[in-house]
Amino acid sequence: MKLAHLLVLGSACLLGATAAQAQWQWVDQNNKKVFSDQAPPPDIPDKNILRRPGAASSRLSFSPAPAAAPEADSTQAAASPAAAPRPPGGAKPPGVDKELEEKTRKAEEAEKAKQAAEAQKVAQAKTENCKRAREGKATMDSGIRVARLNAQGEREIMDDKLRAAEAQRLQSLIDSDCK
Repeated sequence: MKLAHLLVLGSACLLGATAAQAQWQWVDQNNKKVFSDQAPPPDIPDKNILRRPGAASSRLSFSPAPAAAPEADSTQAAASPAAAPRPPGGAKPPGVDKELEEKTRKAEEAEKAKQAAEAQKVAQAKTENCKRAREGKATMDSGIRVARLNAQGEREIMDDKLRAAEAQRLQSLIDSDCK
């Protein structure tokens, strides 16, 4: 009977010891130490985690385990653990890059097509403005009577002074848009 009590007591001590080792310790945003049996929230940086339970971490890590060659000598084996730790975002899962690159490429192509269409619209508008300015200039240079509406909506014939000002304005439009 004493043996059974000792086994129960021994197993309880082992379970208590493993439970005590499964403690997380970190510093939160308010610089207070936090003790928990659950992993810290993802917004806590790794540098603020003071203690982790055992060797395994419950945080997700996408970096693969370092593969050591069987013929590696002791100096390489000593150097590889120092070089092995990688940041959690260091390695990327296969396939994600290709999908992301494809989406980025399609977005860039769509943006280029949009810019090309916009440039074509601007060029077409400039061509139309140039055509109208040349026609208006030809009309002003022809010497025929030209009428326009004033602020009250009445029709008035342009005198030589107004014709010269309009011809000069049209010439400046031609100079700027017709290249």
